Amino acid sequence: MTQEMKGLLLEDRWAPVTSTMGFLELGVEQAAQAFATWHREVLTPRGITVEVLPVSGTLEQVLSSLLPLTSGERRRHLFIPTRSAWTAYVADQWTGTDAASPMRSMARRLSIRCLRVVTVPHTLRGDRGRYGAVMLEVYGPEQPGKISSTVRALAAANDGGRWVFEQEGEPFPFEQVEKYQARRVRDRFTLEMLKDYLRHLGLAPFEEDFYLPQGSCAWLIQKTGPFGTITREYTLEEARAARVL
Repeated sequence: MTQEMKGLLLEDRWAPVTSTMGFLELGVEQAAQAFATWHREVLTPRGITVEVLPVSGTLEQVLSSLLPLTSGERRRHLFIPTRSAWTAYVADQWTGTDAASPMRSMARRLSIRCLRVVTVPHTLRGDRGRYGAVMLEVYGPEQPGKISSTVRALAAANDGGRWVFEQEGEPFPFEQVEKYQARRVRDRFTLEMLKDYLRHLGLAPFEEDFYLPQGSCAWLIQKTGPFGTITREYTLEEARAARVL
């Protein structure tokens, strides 16, 4: 384990799955059922079945219900309870969870807050490793006259070799806005700043014991049927090797 992995969920062993995560300010079963209802509206006419299945165990055992990871159309989505008002979301993409579109849509459909959290250590050395990124996006209910559901967005990311800092929306009162002027771009929004902001929002998503309170279970959305795209399946190890992890 490198220094960059310290402080990440499960020391980044489940990257790329957990490199991006979604969070919904809603109970886990309600979130899963609402997501399934939305997808049934779209997929049932295509002959695709959408099931909601309880999953128990440790966090890593629960994450294993997403395997095998896949390319093409999503087959499995996982909703995990936390020790807070928030429910975590990850999916079975072999390149990592795409949380932006689902979280935007759920925020609008359910009139709740949803988050997208991205943490990718910068490990690029020559032609191996990953471009780093720390991002937080907060989505909210639909507002009259406003096209975007983004309430606040912050990102410090290495864009193909150059660090960039971006922000959108009004800062929260707890933000360390003075740091957005740091000379080194990657210091304008760091992992420690992200953790602090998330604590103010009631989350501790990089701590394993934040998930699966005693007596609770996660909920797996599983789809079966005639998918239109060609899918390849990957083990976690294959996905990590392909992403140079």
